[in-house]
Amino acid sequence: MIKLPAESSVTIKPSKGWDIHTFKDLWNYRELLYFLIWRDIKVRYKQTLIGAAWAILQPVLTMIIFSIFFGKMAKIPSEGIPYPIFCFSGLLLWIYFSNAVSNSGNSLIGSANLITKVYFPRLIIPLSSALAGMVDYFIAFFILIFAAFLYGFFPNFSFILLPLTIFLGFISATGLGLWLSALNVKYRDVRYAIPFFIQLLLFATPVIYPATMIPEKFRWLLALNPISGIIDAHRACILGYKPVDWLSFGISTAVTLLIFISGFVFFRQTERFFADVI
Repeated sequence: MIKLPAESSVTIKPSKGWDIHTFKDLWNYRELLYFLIWRDIKVRYKQTLIGAAWAILQPVLTMIIFSIFFGKMAKIPSEGIPYPIFCFSGLLLWIYFSNAVSNSGNSLIGSANLITKVYFPRLIIPLSSALAGMVDYFIAFFILIFAAFLYGFFPNFSFILLPLTIFLGFISATGLGLWLSALNVKYRDVRYAIPFFIQLLLFATPVIYPATMIPEKFRWLLALNPISGIIDAHRACILGYKPVDWLSFGISTAVTLLIFISGFVFFRQTERFFADVI
């Protein structure tokens, strides 16, 4: 009589939190990440009249409107530099940040069919939405550099910090996107709150006004906004008209890292339920 082996079973459980398997999964599915980034870029400009020129028109037209109403009419100071270039240098990173937060915050809902049918690291979806916006940023970046030269502003030694400010802008947008996308799966009214949240955050960010307008004793409160000190440093790096405010930059960087790490952990702990409730 042949004795059959005892039945065995394997239970597959998703990993939680921050571990090496997360990064291995992201690396193994890097081609899917590239595909989703390319998909988001194509969808954004599909059947548009002027295509990628919108990446230039959005900050330029916004800069013109802000310059008229806030620069000319409201007479908002701009730290001794022409208001249009002051505004443009802040809008460039702000527009990337706001679009990345909005797109990544709604990304899981927009990819519901993919999530319920195929296994892959769910982190790829909000990451691809945040990374796709970098294309628009770099298109408009060259316009800003050209405009800065026309106004007579040239980068100084602090320009070497520019890649760090861009990276922190991405980390800040991704961290908020992870929180919002995970919450959006369970609470669908989050998608309606995202535009309102971004609109309010604009007025708490030194985009249309300099951080020096805020009394110095309260300036650290402005820096608690994760993108505030980063945008101020981003402007200083490009225009080279003042040194970087290291206190504001440091506080915003610390808040950004806190939001990103907590958003990453929260996303990993809740992603196991996405396919069930999305």
